[in-house]
Amino acid sequence: MKTYENTGNKDTRSGFGAGLTELGQTNENVVALCADLIGSLKMDAFKANHPERFYQVGIAEANMIGIAAGLTIGGKIPFTGTFANFSTGRVYDQIRQSVAYSGKNVKICASHAGITLGEDGATHQILEDIGLMKMLPGMTVINTCDYNQTKAATLAIAEHNGPVYLRFGRPKVANFTSENQKFEIGKAIKLTEGSDITIVATGHLVWEALEASKALHQEGISAEVINIHTIKPLDDKAILESVSKTGCVVTAEEHNYLGGLGESVSRVLVKNNPLPQEFVATNDTFGESGTPTQLMDKYGLNSKAIVKAAKKAIKRK
Repeated sequence: MKTYENTGNKDTRSGFGAGLTELGQTNENVVALCADLIGSLKMDAFKANHPERFYQVGIAEANMIGIAAGLTIGGKIPFTGTFANFSTGRVYDQIRQSVAYSGKNVKICASHAGITLGEDGATHQILEDIGLMKMLPGMTVINTCDYNQTKAATLAIAEHNGPVYLRFGRPKVANFTSENQKFEIGKAIKLTEGSDITIVATGHLVWEALEASKALHQEGISAEVINIHTIKPLDDKAILESVSKTGCVVTAEEHNYLGGLGESVSRVLVKNNPLPQEFVATNDTFGESGTPTQLMDKYGLNSKAIVKAAKKAIKRK
């Protein structure tokens, strides 16, 4: 089976920062707005290099979204930055009315998503944001898996005309995708070939899915792993082609099973090819304070949980 090498743990938010820095040099229409979290969002270099294109809005996230929507009228490409909780839940009305409804070319870039925000606890974590954002008409929703993919996605969304929600995280995680990759919005990536089970994963759970596939391989189970970096628009074709071979699927995400990737996959299956599906996600709950590893283990968001779910799905075939 194909294996992947972790070239060194890196945080995905730094991938966003690197991408934004490069955009500052190559696209004069890119502007950046931040809600008092420049260091956390890794926007320092953009601010230093292009102070005339950087707006420190302060702890006023709703205002930030309104300003960003207005900037698009003059042809600017605004990238907003704050925690995922404040990028979505706090400002949902402004996003719906000022960005999505009018199709504004705003890039909502959200760090510290999921429970791997860690010790800051439930008030700063968010496990509902994918559901919130994918329900907005015309909104593209992207959830990247490592540093390299996050940088590539940041570059790609600047070329995409329309509102985008780009979700990434705080902790250092495995960096295993190509350094010079071309990011294609809406195009899933098949990481391993398999015949017994399809594992469809997004974000931090992609590496865990690869680890699970190795464990399953040792038990004689062939797993096909698909990296779904774009949750909307979803690559229905890639999912259906895979499950037509394997006959069952596990979805894995750092998000509530209600409203997340798993439900999007279920929609595809029920309309085209109903078959057994198991969910690796949080179970209708808020998070809590703890280290990222402690929380991922407690809430069953790791390779062991994926292995268990895969065996359960296979038995249901």
